[in-house]
Amino acid sequence: MSTKSLKLNISPSIGKVSAKYITPDKPVCIFTLAHGAGAGMDHVFMETLADSLAKVGIATLRFNFPFAENKKGRPDSPAVAHATIEAAIAKAQELHPKLPLFASGKSFGGRMSSQYLAAHPENPAKGLVFYGFPLHPSGKPSIERADHLKELKIPMLFLQGSKDTLATWELIEAVSSSLKKATLVKFEGADHSFKAGKKDVMSLLVAETKSWVEKIIK
Repeated sequence: MSTKSLKLNISPSIGKVSAKYITPDKPVCIFTLAHGAGAGMDHVFMETLADSLAKVGIATLRFNFPFAENKKGRPDSPAVAHATIEAAIAKAQELHPKLPLFASGKSFGGRMSSQYLAAHPENPAKGLVFYGFPLHPSGKPSIERADHLKELKIPMLFLQGSKDTLATWELIEAVSSSLKKATLVKFEGADHSFKAGKKDVMSLLVAETKSWVEKIIK
């Protein structure tokens, strides 16, 4: 397994952001891995997830959104976030042109990835993994944020905690069942951060990811 730090060039107007590429010796695929709104790519969840995925054969390119790179509290506009994801996908392809490519993200990162992919059906992603899709603000149940998912033609994996306050279980279940290529996995007792007491949720997330990927690329 190897880890490389690099810079992702988004555009002349937006500039560059930091990225980290982790690859096992014999990767089966590569993920772009986008962080959430509350922390950057080096948050312990993101780092542990990337390391754990590498151990099951999945290379990852994780990266900062510009707001995290520049230590600003407010997340980027969708246009800036989408441009960042586009740059990450292009870089992942450059790093491993022959490997199947998947997009993925935690919360905000997953939603921005799905918005980008929905608007760019020509993209090379074979599938999309949501590590907690933020369906609605806490305490304000709704499903409008999922409207764009109907445009996606690729398989989607929703990994969701049963106690996620940003995705009421009944609503995320309804959204997932309305999408032909969606798979929903419930993590009993887990919140939006995938904390569930002393339960090792990370290993379960990685196992579900690996199993789903294998079905798609076999």
